Amino acid sequence: MFSILKPFLFSLDPETAHDLAIKTLKINPFPSKMFEVEDEQMLKIKLLGKNFPNPVGLAAGFDKSAEAYNSLLKLGFGFVEVGTVTPLKQFGNPKPRIFRLEGDGALINRLGFNNDGIEIIKNRIKSDGKKGVLGINIGPNKDTKDQKNDFCLGLKNFFDIADYITINISSPNTEGLRDFHDQEKLKDLLLALNKIKKENKTHIPLLLKVSPDIQDNHISEIIDVATKSDISAIIITNTTDGNRDNLKSEIKEQGGLSGEPLQQISTNMIKKFYKKLNGKIPIIGVGGVNSGKSAYEKIVAGASLLQLYTGFVYRGPSAAKDIKKELIQILKAEGLNNIKEAIGKGA
Repeated sequence: MFSILKPFLFSLDPETAHDLAIKTLKINPFPSKMFEVEDEQMLKIKLLGKNFPNPVGLAAGFDKSAEAYNSLLKLGFGFVEVGTVTPLKQFGNPKPRIFRLEGDGALINRLGFNNDGIEIIKNRIKSDGKKGVLGINIGPNKDTKDQKNDFCLGLKNFFDIADYITINISSPNTEGLRDFHDQEKLKDLLLALNKIKKENKTHIPLLLKVSPDIQDNHISEIIDVATKSDISAIIITNTTDGNRDNLKSEIKEQGGLSGEPLQQISTNMIKKFYKKLNGKIPIIGVGGVNSGKSAYEKIVAGASLLQLYTGFVYRGPSAAKDIKKELIQILKAEGLNNIKEAIGKGA
C-alpha cells in the first residue's frame, strides 16, 4: 500500500506529509499482527533493565510531541523515542525546514525542537499510557537563558514516566547545544542531572546522544565523563551539518543531514566508541539504518540497539518489519542464535 501512496506523499511538502502520517497513526489503523515476523525471538535483547522484543527502534524527531508512539510500537518497533521535548512549547525554526534528497536517500532538517512542551506532553503520556519501551528525548528551549536548567526540568518531569531519558546535546539546529560536548561543560550538566536522580531516588537510565561531527580526540573525553557520570548508554549519532560534498541532490540547505550519507560516518564512529568503551557502556546505533544489512553493520560495529528515522520515511510503515526479517535471515546465514552474539563482532 505504501508503494502506491508514496508518489502522492512525496509530492507533498515533507512537513505536510509528516503531519499527515502522524494524523493517520493517531487513528491507529494497523493491527500489530501485521508486523510480526517468524523467529523474532532471535532478536530479543535485555538492556537498560528492560526486555526489548527486538533492537530496531524509532529515533526521536518523528513523534516529537508523543502523539502516536503506541501506534508506532504496533508497527513492530522494539522501542520508540519521542521528542526532543523542551520545557516550553515552541514553534521551531521558520518553514520550510525539512528537505528530501531522494537521490541520496536522505533528509536535511532544521526543525529546531518544535514540540508541545513538557506540560502537554507529560499529560498526554500519562493519559495514553505505554504499550512498549518508551524513551523521552529532552533538550533546551531556543530562547532559554539557562540550557542546563532546561535539561534539569526535563528530567524532573519525566523520570517517573519514561523507560529511559536521552540527553540531546547533539542537534545542529539549536545554538550552543553542541558546546555540551566540551568535557567540563558535560561534566557539570551530568552532575546536576545525577543530583536530581539522587534527590528523587530514581534509577531512570540516562542516555547521551552525541554528534557525528566531533573530533576523534573528543571521544575519549566524552567516554571518560560518561563512565564516571552513570550514563547508561550512548546514542551514536545525531544528524551531521557537514558531509555535503558527495551528494547527488542539488539541494544545499543548512541543517542536519540524515539517511544514507550518514550511514558509514555513524558506523565508523560506533566502532571507535566501542573499542574505547571496552564494554563499560552499551551503544545505540543511529544513522542511515534502512535495511537488515545496514542494521547488521551497526550491530557488528558495536551497537546493541538501533534507531532509524529517515529509513522509516523512505520505506514506510513496514520498515521495522522488513528490517527484522532481513536481520533474522543474516543471523541464520551467520550461524548465530541471537542478535547479542553479533554485537561488536566486526569491531
